[in-house]
Amino acid sequence: MEDCLFCKIAAGEIPSKCVYQDDQVYAFYDIDPQAPTHFLVIPKKHIESVAAINAENSGIVAHAFEVIAKLASEMGFKEGFRVVSNCGKQAGQSVFHLHFHVLSGRDMTWPPG
Repeated sequence: MEDCLFCKIAAGEIPSKCVYQDDQVYAFYDIDPQAPTHFLVIPKKHIESVAAINAENSGIVAHAFEVIAKLASEMGFKEGFRVVSNCGKQAGQSVFHLHFHVLSGRDMTWPPG
């Protein structure tokens, strides 16, 4: 998608602080962190949101969660971490490209918002 902010970040057209990347996903630090460690994991292929996950693209989502688990282990999130994906405007999704917020380093409250 040519106007998608996260597609441009994944393609390297917009600078970001990379955490991890491979041929399927890109992870980068959030520009407005809500925890001591806060990064996003996005598929490089444009998927609008959780609502757009289907049999054709669910493998990318599974891979994204494998990457999240790997990074959490490597970063030493021994006390825990939270993974969040907002789906739709009412839920707070502001960039309509599937992304997973990974937050750690502080106590998380419930309900979240």
